[in-house]
Amino acid sequence: MSIHIVADSGCDLPYSFLQERHISFLPLIVHLNETDYEDFATIDPKQVYDAMRKGEVAKTSQASPLKMKELFTELAKSGRPAIYVAFSSQLSGTYQTAMMIREEVLEQYPEFQLTIIDSKCASLGLGLVVIKASELAQQGMPYEQLCETVSAYCQHMEHIFTVDDLEFLARGGRISKTSAFVGGLLNIKPLLHVEDGKLIPLEKIRGRKKVLKRMIELMEERGDDLQKQVIGISHGDDDEEAALELKRMIEEKFGCTRFYISQIGGAIGAHAGPGTLALFFLNEYIDA
Repeated sequence: MSIHIVADSGCDLPYSFLQERHISFLPLIVHLNETDYEDFATIDPKQVYDAMRKGEVAKTSQASPLKMKELFTELAKSGRPAIYVAFSSQLSGTYQTAMMIREEVLEQYPEFQLTIIDSKCASLGLGLVVIKASELAQQGMPYEQLCETVSAYCQHMEHIFTVDDLEFLARGGRISKTSAFVGGLLNIKPLLHVEDGKLIPLEKIRGRKKVLKRMIELMEERGDDLQKQVIGISHGDDDEEAALELKRMIEEKFGCTRFYISQIGGAIGAHAGPGTLALFFLNEYIDA
């Protein structure tokens, strides 16, 4: 019996893709216009971005504990071992809640094998890990080995990203309104990364072209056997052109041939805003 993989919408993989791969899905919640929506399932990311452009504030919360318990119980009844690769515990309370609910379910089904991994990853960085976990599970990798391999992928996943409009970070309290105003005038783009699951500012760069160039430089500094990897690129709403330009630059620089490009979902997009561009790759290649 193959191992079942569980993911939440923090992975920014399309709902249809997860269904095709038979990956169970736990949506984070997007609060917009006094209504709660399930990320990717009952609200399209574009709806969130369009609302943000109009000045509306989208807020988010963790995946539903009730749905989580229903899913874990269903898996326990099936007798199928499962691995839940969770959105970074530093960015959402979903992982902590999942750990508590796991204990509740195990009281009733003590033989149930369920490992919950704090990925310390976000967006397509998490998505690439989920895809690899699904592939290895389908190939029949033993449970303990799969848990170890998935954890290693999480630990070595690099996240390099920039946002287009500092105003959205200001709305979320990440920077001051004054900084956002001045940054917009000077066309300053912040470059950030993820460190131990947290968002950490790296640099401020003037102009999108220079940002893309710097992302490539960081990829060269941090990446390992890049041509062997699947490279992830995610973008906020209508920034697919920049994503394709970044892909072209990576192809020319490193000879990479395998890419996964996706749109950033509503839960993450609510904080990053339209025009976000993110790059994901391993800093240590894992041959699995």
